[in-house]
Amino acid sequence: MKIFTKTDNLINYLSQMDQKSVGFVPTMGALHNGHISLIKRSIKENDMTVVSIFVNPTQFLEGEDLDKYPKKIEADKKVCSYAGVDILFLPTSDEIYFDDELSIIAPKIKGFILEGFHRPGHFNGVLQVVLKLLNIVRPTNAYFGKKDAQQLYLVKKMVKELFLKVNIVECEIVRDESGLALSSRNAYLTTYEKREAVKISQALKEAAKLISKGETSSEKLKKFMKKELLSLKVEYVEIVDRDFNKIDTVIIGDSIILIAAYVGLTRLIDNIWI
Repeated sequence: MKIFTKTDNLINYLSQMDQKSVGFVPTMGALHNGHISLIKRSIKENDMTVVSIFVNPTQFLEGEDLDKYPKKIEADKKVCSYAGVDILFLPTSDEIYFDDELSIIAPKIKGFILEGFHRPGHFNGVLQVVLKLLNIVRPTNAYFGKKDAQQLYLVKKMVKELFLKVNIVECEIVRDESGLALSSRNAYLTTYEKREAVKISQALKEAAKLISKGETSSEKLKKFMKKELLSLKVEYVEIVDRDFNKIDTVIIGDSIILIAAYVGLTRLIDNIWI
């Protein structure tokens, strides 16, 4: 596995890899089995796999956990090496950002609802860094998890509307034995909080069961889930179509149910695609 810390060096190296398909998995580190599932899929589907680890400062709001975000760089290197990653990119902020640089602005509607409403400006930073990383790596395929559903939607929208030559691959959510969606922020949870956090995935699962029995009213489903989450500090429970329009009635094959909630001081998100 080759490790690059300089953007120019990586660009020059990859420019010599003609006729090879390149898979790319962008991460913020603290790698878990969810990340590994993306990496394994990339290795299976491409000639070469690049993984980046970069805790992107522009997507954190003031008061969020930028300074304490889990960092396990030596462990992450071993994970990537054992998984069979070809290239690991470990840039610093100085390699990614410039003084007085151009900015990417998220869509004024879809970028400022749900996650964008509760974290205003978050998606500006996400899209900015993803665009930069895609331009650095120039991958054939880039792999993103469905857990960050709104991020995935906006990245695909950016790729389409900016005419980027990359295929965005949607990857399924990976969960632990209890059903909790894997997240680097799960490291913040105490044993008790992990048990409480499972209520999020349970509420989604129970809502899916109700839908399978014929309940399609978004209002009734949201009311049911909120009752299941009473012990948590819920930011939102919402049901949207795959284009992130709020819907009154669940449409099988074109709906996503999303939850954001605090378990203690830790903010978690999860969803289920219907």
